[in-house]
Amino acid sequence: MCIGLRYPPSFWNFAQAANPVRPNASTVGKSVSPFLRVLSIEPLLLDTSMKHVLSALVMNQPGVLAQISGMLASRAFNIDSLAVGPTENEKFSRMTFVVAGGDRVLDQVRKQLEKIVTVVKVTDYVETEHVERDLMLIKVQTDSTQDRSQIKELTDIFRGRIVDVSEGHVMIELSGQESKIGAFIDAVRPYGILEMARTGRIALARTESMSAQVEVGDPTHITDV
Repeated sequence: MCIGLRYPPSFWNFAQAANPVRPNASTVGKSVSPFLRVLSIEPLLLDTSMKHVLSALVMNQPGVLAQISGMLASRAFNIDSLAVGPTENEKFSRMTFVVAGGDRVLDQVRKQLEKIVTVVKVTDYVETEHVERDLMLIKVQTDSTQDRSQIKELTDIFRGRIVDVSEGHVMIELSGQESKIGAFIDAVRPYGILEMARTGRIALARTESMSAQVEVGDPTHITDV
């Protein structure tokens, strides 16, 4: 899912009134005003070979997801996956999302996200020992008894489980790392994949704690153990 910004014509009318030169590859950094230079859609030179797993502890309030998505969209980041859920403290939610980019740019984004009032703390797990999981539900076509038997064997090998059986297909639940999920998808693809849904990655650090047992209004998260 790639989130991008699309400005209405009224925006450009306002922008051009301040500076008649519309930002493009030849004008950015030259005659364009600083206001337009910041909002230009100049592609970022990102190292997309590295994927970062970011975990954000946020206050359980409306609009937090929109704020974070807007922050990433304004910098042309591609969000590979996004998972949001409650924590041990009902006042907070935990967001786990996977984005691609270089270390320097991702560090800037992390710091800017932490400036948002509703975001308590953001952690990048790329250099931290952590446990991550992805949950998938998948419907696989079964045209014969032999196909059903083979799919069951594959499911057992990957430590998944069949959660529903219908005429012509089975539904399988599988959790694990992204590589395991991908390997299972490749294994059952020849039988025919009818539908598939995935939660996206969730992760927790093995040693460091980003506990949600903190009072609302403590942006420093100093009470962490």
